[in-house]
Amino acid sequence: MKTGFVSLKPQTTRNRILGVRNYPDAQVVYLDTPGIHRPLHRMNVRMVDAAVDTIREVDVLALVVDVMEPPGKGDRFVLDLVKNADAPVFLILNKIDLRKKSRLLPLIQQYSEMGSFAEIVPLSAATGDNVDRLERAIVDRLPEGEPRYPADYLTDQPERFFAAEIVREKLLQFTRDEIPFSSAVVVERFDETPTILNLHCSIVVDRESQKPIVVGRGGEMIKRIGTAAREDLERFFGTRVFLDLHVRVKAEWREDDAVLDDLLR
Repeated sequence: MKTGFVSLKPQTTRNRILGVRNYPDAQVVYLDTPGIHRPLHRMNVRMVDAAVDTIREVDVLALVVDVMEPPGKGDRFVLDLVKNADAPVFLILNKIDLRKKSRLLPLIQQYSEMGSFAEIVPLSAATGDNVDRLERAIVDRLPEGEPRYPADYLTDQPERFFAAEIVREKLLQFTRDEIPFSSAVVVERFDETPTILNLHCSIVVDRESQKPIVVGRGGEMIKRIGTAAREDLERFFGTRVFLDLHVRVKAEWREDDAVLDDLLR
């Protein structure tokens, strides 16, 4: 089951997502958090707070970096933040399929000099290379105990959350750079029947000038977003989906606690 969406744009994870995976000898509870970054809005403050709070809760702390980007001030800030963490810190170097090994080794050395890591694991989330090594390293570091969740438990997020995330994934995929960070998807209606899921969503933007970009000429863009989202929704929920999308403008929604309570709960 897919418990989060994928985007090429950074800082698009807004919620802490819990996912459970059962192995023959272990149960691992994964917590995917928003990235730690300099907050510009009340929404970003909440996102960073969720990530920082999680540092104090986990048995293993995994930092994921992109090997296609050189270490910067943001990386140093995060490394300083976790250097006193009680949990062992893993450094995960993602996208090794895109970088030559001769250029990867100096990067590993550079990160090794920036912090102290219990494990450094180069991997590719796209190809799956070395993912099994990471999973085994995590299991080996976990304390012994009884499973926290039933064997069929997957995530703490409700179905409405995943419906909104699937629509937002397509919104980010098809729209311009200025749209993703100032947009949100709100599920207005989520009605299930034995034969079809009726889903009504609002795409929220914070400026009138952004609405025509999302709608597109003659409604072309919103139809494109809706068609792609509906196909993924039907695969995800295993049923036919009727998807109704509208765009509404709400200025400064990223500073509105009521909106954030709905989106980031």
